[in-house]
Amino acid sequence: MPVISIVVELLDKPGQLLNTLEPISKGGGNIISIIHQRDKITPLKRVPVEISFSVEDQKDAMRIIEKIKERGVIVKSYNELRLLATTSVMLIGHIVKTDLSDTINRIDSTGFAEVVDMEMSMPELNRPSTAMITISATRQDKLDEALDILREICKTKNLLLVEPINEEL
Repeated sequence: MPVISIVVELLDKPGQLLNTLEPISKGGGNIISIIHQRDKITPLKRVPVEISFSVEDQKDAMRIIEKIKERGVIVKSYNELRLLATTSVMLIGHIVKTDLSDTINRIDSTGFAEVVDMEMSMPELNRPSTAMITISATRQDKLDEALDILREICKTKNLLLVEPINEEL
């Protein structure tokens, strides 16, 4: 089920958001989030609003977007959100010496998961370093598969893996 994100520009007057949301509802979309930025007026004196919603397939999304445009709403951009599941882990050990780029490439090359952020601390050249790595994947089961790959990499490279560090216990 694809998740679509659109950015629309709305007049700052009553009913504009509802006018935009109705085609999503009537077209079978399920709204996931709405980010309404009233403090960021566009050059056309409109309010940018980002709406994320899920649909059965990409064709449904295109029909919904066309219906929104038919209502006179400016659709600035739209795209399918590909990476939906995210977690962060910490690696401890000789991360750079064991080829950090290889570790990242082995996750990124899966086609379903990517390392999307990393912060690293190297206090001394011959001492262990730490890296906080954020991985995103297309679905939760694919994120779990990416973590399995990372566990195997850490075992092979003698790195300590602390996971997950951003989720509730």
